[in-house]
Amino acid sequence: MPRMLDVSDAVRAEIGDEEADRLLAGENAPGSYDCTSCRTPGDSEQERTSTVLFVGDETAVLAFAHASCLPSQVIQVTEEQLQGAVRSINAGSGATDAEPQKVVPEQAVLGVTSGLVLIAGELHPALVVEPTAPIVRPGTTGAGDDFLPLLIEQGFLSVTDLGSVPPVLHGWSVLLAVGRLHAVLQPGTNGGQAVAWWQAHQPLQVTDGWRAAANKHQQVIMLAAPVGSIGRQPREDLLRAALDKAAANGKLVAAALPLAGT
Repeated sequence: MPRMLDVSDAVRAEIGDEEADRLLAGENAPGSYDCTSCRTPGDSEQERTSTVLFVGDETAVLAFAHASCLPSQVIQVTEEQLQGAVRSINAGSGATDAEPQKVVPEQAVLGVTSGLVLIAGELHPALVVEPTAPIVRPGTTGAGDDFLPLLIEQGFLSVTDLGSVPPVLHGWSVLLAVGRLHAVLQPGTNGGQAVAWWQAHQPLQVTDGWRAAANKHQQVIMLAAPVGSIGRQPREDLLRAALDKAAANGKLVAAALPLAGT
């Protein structure tokens, strides 16, 4: 049965017409797979699926992603990342040949949590952003984490406590539509139309209290911390405690983003 695959011109150029045609015919493509972006299961027989080719110095690995998560593309990575992924999978499974669709370097995904934070006696809507892996500056390699410096360069401020509302960061906004969270938008290049800095795979439902606070203040406080600083907290009091700890440790940046939508 033919798969619902997207193979971009760039991927086709790398793997060749013959291999691309076999994929599109369903000969070499998996039915089910783990999306290389969001890490949740996908099915190329039931939903549009992107072919994503990771290219190292000597090795290329074909992976698959939900088309709603990533377009079909070629992604340059280090050979060490690819080989490390191969070793990790082989060690965990005891296999001698790793399954290609699972041999992908870890990609950071932005985890976004909505919650209400109490600042100066008033509840404010907040989005807490924490990646699942270190973020490195585009075009560089290494084990560092540039997530906070990159945001500070965009105008976010480092905060040591949550005693006051951070300044508004103009040009950025939070898109809320029909009571659901769709995206965090950032300024486009050269003054162009705003583009998504983060976009929900599916619009996220927010609580009535969160939406009411957002409509009241017409802005949302975005708080960001590097991987491992906050974690997934089941209650807002525990989330606040984790935020306060991250702020005290110098691992929190913040800005107030205007609300777009209702």
